[in-house]
Amino acid sequence: MFFLKELPSQQMVEAFAAPCGADPAQITGALVMMRRASLLIRRLDGYFAAHGLSQLRFLVLIVIDREPERQSLTPNEIAQRIDISKPVLSRTLHALEQDSLIQLAASRTDGRSKEVFLTAEGRQRLHDLLPGYFSILSAETAIPAAD
Repeated sequence: MFFLKELPSQQMVEAFAAPCGADPAQITGALVMMRRASLLIRRLDGYFAAHGLSQLRFLVLIVIDREPERQSLTPNEIAQRIDISKPVLSRTLHALEQDSLIQLAASRTDGRSKEVFLTAEGRQRLHDLLPGYFSILSAETAIPAAD
């Protein structure tokens, strides 16, 4: 992940965008949006790090928890829902299991597959983090977008 620390000047955007047939105002708008998203991601990363998690680990916990009809998901279902590679998910699940936030168990229906369950500690950690998470998101949306 990169961080767009400083936006280019309008003159610079015009010099690069115009020869490509792009609208400098649209390019500037997209760059401002990318900068704002970078700042939000950085803020969320800091919040989760202060609570011993990463954004990815948080997302894995919440993806499992938001299934009201189920108690578990397979690793493939988690990978599909948050769009990450299987090797990255495997490392993340291993770390969450070591922290006792999830439990991996053999599937009852498919012996080749596993099911991922939230532990009571994992569910509690997730619910403890949600108010701060939503506060950060709410604060971000309260700021009007720059034109």
